[in-house]
Amino acid sequence: MSELTQPRPAATGPEKEMLSAFLDYHRAVLLHKVEGLSDQDLRRRPLPSAITLLGLVKHLAYVERYWFQMVFTGQEVEYPYSDDDPDGEWRVEPYETTEEILDLYRGEVEKSRQISAANDLEALCSTNFSDRQGSLRWIMLHMIEETARHNGHADLLRESIDGLTGD
Repeated sequence: MSELTQPRPAATGPEKEMLSAFLDYHRAVLLHKVEGLSDQDLRRRPLPSAITLLGLVKHLAYVERYWFQMVFTGQEVEYPYSDDDPDGEWRVEPYETTEEILDLYRGEVEKSRQISAANDLEALCSTNFSDRQGSLRWIMLHMIEETARHNGHADLLRESIDGLTGD
């Protein structure tokens, strides 16, 4: 694993720029965690869990899609899960390649960035969640939390695979 090239977010600045920088930093850390591993290692389950590093990336791609495209903009989007198969977004199918899943994640992140850039932090979501209407600010804060939390899982998975730790 090479050095992480994504700079750490600045300690001061406009709120939207800081939120975007923190989210982009954690997105970069996730991709950094999978760097240099074989397809076989990315699909390994080194812990007593069904989670794999590649499955984690797939899950976060669909989390980006859900919050920015469906909840915020109200778009009709598809997901690989259902009531009958609630873990579909975590499971890496044999026909899915590592590059396809990484491209899916990068593509969903780019769409999220475009949506964020085009809207104010105070802009309200098109779709209510938890019986309330949120804002872009709430979604960005939530995505920082969600991505950072899953980066902790990625740390454990990566360390279990080859012993590497850190950002």
